[in-house]
Amino acid sequence: MSFVLIRKLLQATLVKKFIPARKLKSRKGDNGTVLVLGGSYIYHGAPILSSIAALRSGVDLVYTCVPKINVTPTRAISPNLIVIPLVDQKLTRGAANKLIGALPRKLDSATIGMGLAVQDKSSLTLLIKSLLDRDVRLSLDASALIPEVLPLLADKNVVVTPHAGEFKRLFGIAPSDSKKERITLVEKNAKDNGIVVLLKGSTDIISDGNTTYLNEKKTPAMTVGGTGDVLSGLVAGMLAKNRNALESAAAATFINGIAGKMVQKKFGLHMTSMDLLGEIANAMKPFDRIV
Repeated sequence: MSFVLIRKLLQATLVKKFIPARKLKSRKGDNGTVLVLGGSYIYHGAPILSSIAALRSGVDLVYTCVPKINVTPTRAISPNLIVIPLVDQKLTRGAANKLIGALPRKLDSATIGMGLAVQDKSSLTLLIKSLLDRDVRLSLDASALIPEVLPLLADKNVVVTPHAGEFKRLFGIAPSDSKKERITLVEKNAKDNGIVVLLKGSTDIISDGNTTYLNEKKTPAMTVGGTGDVLSGLVAGMLAKNRNALESAAAATFINGIAGKMVQKKFGLHMTSMDLLGEIANAMKPFDRIV
């Protein structure tokens, strides 16, 4: 029996099917609880961007775990953030174990890695394994994209969100500039590892190895730092409400792209990632459904 790959360009009509409706009588917690783990002495803003993006995606609760040195400024940014201190300045085995003990009982999804300083790789694999054992859906980015995590991830509702450089570090091969070759490479590595790969670029490529979605953003303003952190938060937010990792990743990149177009129309090539956060609600509102 021959195997047929499916490739589709993302469109609003398709993405609408990927975003679940909200129940009229739902209560706090019914619409998703997300953990964001990231940040370091230098990159304090990354987990904040991810956390606010997850909230804007429509989840009910977001727990933001950052190194203790970043706790006060993170709390000062927004009263919407529930901040959990990471006991060390970097992710260590001790810090990972303490975080696991401090997590809420009900946790739907997590995004890990943005701006995160990792002391040793075993601390990261320990945390990821613990979360997966609790059936938490994961979005991995930046510092979490190391080859040592791959054996843990197969068929576990995991999305990885690398740019080209992180893709090379994770899979050992650099994507070419050819869109066709990039698509084939993403499909192969997604299938080989049992994960969803979201390769960021001028055209985002999202695949589980069987089905591939393309999101042609055409927004050069989005090269500004932090847009990937926003995307990571959106992926986790979508995963909290939809267990299908491919659909969640596709919806997240589509919403991120729409918000980017809105900001670029307003500010031209002079946007910041905070501007992007400000348009997520407007980008998502047409997809709202209440049942």
